[in-house]
Order: sequence, then C-alpha cells, then structure tokens
Amino acid sequence: QVQLAESGGGLVQAGGSLRLSCAASVSGRTVSSSAIAWFRQAPGKERDFVAAIGWSGRNTAYADSVKGRFTISRTNAKNTVYLLMNTLKPEDTAVYYCAADKALFRTIPPMADYEYGTWGQGTQVTVSS
Repeated sequence: QVQLAESGGGLVQAGGSLRLSCAASVSGRTVSSSAIAWFRQAPGKERDFVAAIGWSGRNTAYADSVKGRFTISRTNAKNTVYLLMNTLKPEDTAVYYCAADKALFRTIPPMADYEYGTWGQGTQVTVSS
C-alpha cells in the first residue's frame, strides 16, 4: 500500500556517527500503526536484523552487535523512523533497509525478517578505518 524510503547513508570514519531516516513516501496511514525495523546486508553476507521499534514508539529491540551504539526512534506522527548510529565500526558497513511489520498495532516489535512486508530500497553506509 505504501512505500518506504531510506535516507541518510554515506561514508563516515570509524568512531563517527550517522543518522538514517525511514519515511513513507506516499501515505503514512499504515506505517504509523506498524512496528518498523532496520535490517542490513553486507556484500556476500546474509541480511541481519539491526533494530526495531513497536507501533507506539516506546518498545525497542536491538541486535547484540549494535546495543549501546545504535538508537531507534520514531516521530510523534509515527510515519518516520530514525536510526542513530554512534561509534561506527568498519563492520557496520552495509546496505541498510527499513521494513514495516505485516501486522498492525504490535507493541513489541518482532525481529525476524519474515514478519515484515513492505521494504525500502536501502541506503548505503560505509565506515572507513
């Protein structure tokens, strides 16, 4: 129904920060009621879960590899989700995707990729040493 668009990717030195955005390109009516997650995929590797946020914006989940460094949040309108990435490492280099939960009104966001339906096109994040 809606399309998601990621932005904010780029090249940053190790130890630096970057903030990614995920926004509904047409309508946020469905997205605003859905949990949103960030996944990433490096060349030649599988797509991995990064972080997720429930529809209310209060409950979050993080992969162990990014806990304490990344923060996921969403606007009051809930149609835009952010991923603040601090203390970036070269191993964080990947294409980052945002995705909307297939179900609505999930307070606790799922972490499995098959739970998500609509996906964005991805934004490249490159961390240099």
